[in-house]
Amino acid sequence: MPDALRSLLTELVAIDSTSTRPNAPIIDALERRLSAAGFACERLRYADDAGVPKQNLLARLNFAGPGDLAELALVGHSDCVPFDPAWTEALVLTERDGKLYGRGACDTKAFIACAVTAAERVRSRLVKPVLLAFTADEELGCVGAKKLVEAGRALTKRAIIGEPTSLRPIRANKGYCLAEVEVRGKEGHSAYPDTGASAVFRAARLLGKLEAYALTGLRVQRDETFAPSHASLNVGLISGGKAKNVIPGQVRFTLEWRPLPSQPVEDVLHTVRALIAECEREEPGFAATITPLRLDRGYDTKADADVVQFLSQRSGKAPDTVAFGTEGPQLAALGAVPVVFGPGDITVAHQTGEHVPMNELARAAEILEAALLHFAG
Repeated sequence: MPDALRSLLTELVAIDSTSTRPNAPIIDALERRLSAAGFACERLRYADDAGVPKQNLLARLNFAGPGDLAELALVGHSDCVPFDPAWTEALVLTERDGKLYGRGACDTKAFIACAVTAAERVRSRLVKPVLLAFTADEELGCVGAKKLVEAGRALTKRAIIGEPTSLRPIRANKGYCLAEVEVRGKEGHSAYPDTGASAVFRAARLLGKLEAYALTGLRVQRDETFAPSHASLNVGLISGGKAKNVIPGQVRFTLEWRPLPSQPVEDVLHTVRALIAECEREEPGFAATITPLRLDRGYDTKADADVVQFLSQRSGKAPDTVAFGTEGPQLAALGAVPVVFGPGDITVAHQTGEHVPMNELARAAEILEAALLHFAG
């Protein structure tokens, strides 16, 4: 493995870029490297919902004017999920058995290190516009990438988006949607049930209908290129009631669904509202509302797209799809043909002991270098 690649990954892992913190330190480190390599760097700043300052970094090469489109963009998110304080080596890149361990070593500082190293290596041989984009708050809902869409920035013909895919090109991912459902009842003394109306029992009746919908209605439309081949629905959180001897007056639960790229993200919302109306007809006084929190579409790049085929040929792996969300939909909204690709395995991300195989790290840098030369050389 090239010393420069490992050195950069060591530097990036040492920076605590947990999503709740400002990401300026990691953006500073990346801008220093890319500016020294001749890239024109620009930061797009915003504050997250908690008021924490965040930044996206756009690094451009060979742009003649503001209307230019990059031939290829390499895109990675700078933030990471939190780590357990007991993992004392979380911010120290550590080698064991051919793997490099550390928070972000897999998701996605490995890709970022590969992208920057590849750009530095071939910079002098690139003649067409190239963009490197590093975003904030992907782990909080692709917020930084959505800010790029709002601003109309990071326009590019093609985008390779870094995620741990074990070097397999991912040409599509499902959408990600989230809503909160509130079911209301009437509080009362539990010894006198007729004095109130249990929001828990009401929520249970609605949840039964939602489960039936998830097991039947959502499975009618299928796309066999995905696993599972249908949209999925999950109730991940539920809370309600005040005390064991009080008839509960309110229940809240989160509803998460992952539609196929071909499905309107609002379909589940419409169905839930129809199920609420059904409950109202069955029980006069039933009251519930659903409030959407996130409605992110998926993306679906054709398998024969040039950037997908290039990565497939270089990696020796056929294109695939994933059920989890990425920044692919945002890059598609900016006009790009997106594909997700990177070293490491998603199943080891977001946990103590996150790691990236050293051979995949080195190979990823070689493939990204070849991609830059192929599309912009």
